[in-house]
Amino acid sequence: MFTSTKNKSYRESFSHRAGKATKKQKSFKEYAPTRKLNTQQPAPSQSTPAKSPASSSPTSPNLNSAIVTICVGPAQRLFAAHEDVLSKAPYFAQACRAQFFEASGKRIDLPNEEPEVFSAVLEYLYKGDYTPKLIYDKKRASWLLDDADGTAGVQGESTVHANGIGGPVLKDTVIYCSAHRYVLPDLQRLALKKQGLASGVQCSTILASARYAYAHTPPSDSKLRAHYLALIIRSRSTFKRSGTLQAEMDRGGSALFFDLFVAMVNHLDDIAGSRSPR
Repeated sequence: MFTSTKNKSYRESFSHRAGKATKKQKSFKEYAPTRKLNTQQPAPSQSTPAKSPASSSPTSPNLNSAIVTICVGPAQRLFAAHEDVLSKAPYFAQACRAQFFEASGKRIDLPNEEPEVFSAVLEYLYKGDYTPKLIYDKKRASWLLDDADGTAGVQGESTVHANGIGGPVLKDTVIYCSAHRYVLPDLQRLALKKQGLASGVQCSTILASARYAYAHTPPSDSKLRAHYLALIIRSRSTFKRSGTLQAEMDRGGSALFFDLFVAMVNHLDDIAGSRSPR
């Protein structure tokens, strides 16, 4: 179970506690107005160029869509979302179809999910990204995380606590695993990209996150697992000084260390091969 309850951020505008709604949550919990909406778009004039599909918002919700209640975590934190937005994830689409004849409203229970992780998933379904946003720096020709709220580089804001792991886990790792469960491959790629931009992560957090990744991804996963193997190899001198890796290996019980051994042997073979005369 995650225990992080830090100050409410922009991400929590997607959630509300039962009976404690706020103005920021209004559009996510109330039903749409009954008045008829004009869905016809005016023809673009010559002076105003039409927006391209890339510039329009493909994730704009249908305000006439039904509202689905999502109960998250052991504390049963309540969320609300438009059904057409939620159904972009095949996992939730199937859950909604299973309740097609429900007269009292549709409800999905996620007892093993962490509310702040689901809030990020819901933000992605609505906006195509989650906080902190991924932005492209044209001057440096590189990707970076938007630090508008000053939390992009804060260790506590980028981690959550997972039950049974014994330490903080990188939030992007948990989002990646949740995206795998909800069948959202684009969100998996986004979470992996954001995770690759993390810096100054403690050795214990790296190992706890790697252990979580191995516990919540299939053996066929060749991206998140490989990311952690490469990260540990690159940081091997730091791990050697800290002694964290040795303590983690003494605990055992994970396929992580066999994969790490194979990856390091391959790494040494590559180095030896590059130095041998041709």
